Amino acid sequence: MIKPTILEKLEKLPEALQTEVLHYIEFLLEKHTTPPIQKETPKKRRLAGSMKGTFVLPLPDNFDEPLEEFEDYM
Repeated sequence: MIKPTILEKLEKLPEALQTEVLHYIEFLLEKHTTPPIQKETPKKRRLAGSMKGTFVLPLPDNFDEPLEEFEDYM
């Protein structure tokens, strides 16, 4: 059996490493006892050209000018 071998080797470890082993065992138990996360349904693919007509062209002449809201940062 593997349990006596594990216990024998565990007793030889310093307490700090025994704590790490305990944390790893808890991690494994949690990983294998919680139900798997359901994958989200695939999102619909975007249709090319669906934004056509949304933007007004031509752009205003001051389009590239800094915004007043950001004067403090410049």
